[in-house]
Amino acid sequence: MKGIRYIFILIALVINVTVMAQTDRMYITAGNKLYHGGQYAKSEILYRKAIEKNPRNAQAIYNLGNALLMQKKDSLAVNQYQNASKMETNKIRLSKSFHNIGVICQAHQMYDEAIKAYEQALRNNPRDNETRYNLVLCKRLQKQNPQKKNKNKKNKDKDKDKKDKKNQNKDKDKNKDQQKKDQQKKNQMSKDNAEQLLNAAIQQEQATQERLKKAMQQPRTRQLQKNW
Repeated sequence: MKGIRYIFILIALVINVTVMAQTDRMYITAGNKLYHGGQYAKSEILYRKAIEKNPRNAQAIYNLGNALLMQKKDSLAVNQYQNASKMETNKIRLSKSFHNIGVICQAHQMYDEAIKAYEQALRNNPRDNETRYNLVLCKRLQKQNPQKKNKNKKNKDKDKDKKDKKNQNKDKDKNKDQQKKDQQKKNQMSKDNAEQLLNAAIQQEQATQERLKKAMQQPRTRQLQKNW
């Protein structure tokens, strides 16, 4: 009986896995039909459903990247191609992910990134003449536009300069605030000193008035107590 029970459990697991596999494949197949029909947004939805069923399905992730690319969602497409490249075991399909990343980077004149992507694609598929052509073209464009090569570096330097300038302005504002506080403190000290001097003068005046008052209240000493 135990052996039969284990067989039923095993069969159930196999059926469950098979159903899941068929489900994500069905979404991919339906998505491909929509994609080839030019309905890229709808195909994106089906590819995402396939990924929900099987997050490790590199084909679904790659196809999602294609659907996003056709909708001109370049940065999102690159993310999906990168995700697919981490999971794909087939070198031909893997080369396609890197090829498409190169195409997107080249379109945005990001030649360094494009060249690296094309080189990765050729490592996985050395016979891909389209990738080889794009790589040669990209290197030529990079030579013709050397400023593009350092575009990212310049942007980073620019951001760093902005950050440094911002920090300098913060320091200046901090110094100004400190100077303002010091001046306020100095003014407060001057005010306190003035009040102390005034209070001292008032106390001294009061003491003087008190002494005069006491002197007026005392009987006058006779000037002629003794007759000489």
